[in-house]
Amino acid sequence: MFLKNYYYYDEQNCEFVPVKYNKLERIIYTASVWLLCGVVLSGIGISILSFSIGTPAEIALKAENEALKEQLKITQQSISNLDRQVDQLAEVDNEMYRSLLGMESISLDERKGGAGGADVYSEFDIHSEETADILKETAQNLEGLERSINIQQSSFDDIKSTYNENQEKMVHVPAIKPTESDIVSGFGKRYHPILKYRRQHDGIDFNSNVGSKVFATGDGVVKHASRKGTYGRLLIIDHGFGYETYYGHLSSFAKDIGPGTRVKRGELVAYTGNTGLSSGPHLHYEVHQDGEPVDPLHFLFVDVSPEEYAVYKEKAETSERSMD
Repeated sequence: MFLKNYYYYDEQNCEFVPVKYNKLERIIYTASVWLLCGVVLSGIGISILSFSIGTPAEIALKAENEALKEQLKITQQSISNLDRQVDQLAEVDNEMYRSLLGMESISLDERKGGAGGADVYSEFDIHSEETADILKETAQNLEGLERSINIQQSSFDDIKSTYNENQEKMVHVPAIKPTESDIVSGFGKRYHPILKYRRQHDGIDFNSNVGSKVFATGDGVVKHASRKGTYGRLLIIDHGFGYETYYGHLSSFAKDIGPGTRVKRGELVAYTGNTGLSSGPHLHYEVHQDGEPVDPLHFLFVDVSPEEYAVYKEKAETSERSMD
């Protein structure tokens, strides 16, 4: 952009004469005009950008909000994982502890309990719909988790109280693993590897080599210590209070173990073997309550954590065949 020609009137010559500018004046003028145009256009551009995508502060705030929403989603997943773990504790609580002590189980509906009305989280409605939904769901899940944990804590307190009131009985209840081996078959209908058909399996099988140690699972008196039918070499311990335990397919009994011998929980009583109708070396373990076989898995609670119990339960339930 260059200077326009300006004129002045020469009265002597009666004519318009163009104004003369030197080179420096022309350069300064042109530069000033371009600079002014640039400032105006930049201002317009910044205004448009600010209107469409926000100021730098607004952009940073939007990025921060997105990061917070992503973190909330991660928190939701963590809460869900914790909720599943609490459900597993509740399952163990009902199946093992409360069942063993003769206490009534607590239903899942009772453990979850009802929350407040629909307007409890209306304070989040000031945010965008997506953000409000995330905040409401997170708050609701946290409230539910806190409620479940409180109920579980109360249940454990009740169990502890009941246990303390029945300590004499509890030392006799079969409550530990009879051997250090892993469970390979569970209680219930299983395919028999030798007889080649499905039949009731009244215990659980622990896979082990011949000669592995077998321990009494509760205080009691030896009722039987000799061979018995398909059990092979069998040890039966009467624990009183209606409980008996069977240890089958043994290779031998521990020293001084025989009918009438008093034993303590954790005491060495026998060694694993492959006697009787057995497809391989293992320990067949049964728990009888009031004369009826019950699932021994429900009695593994003294030396088994809830996490280990969940693993044992999965192995026992997914096994398709027994070893005897």
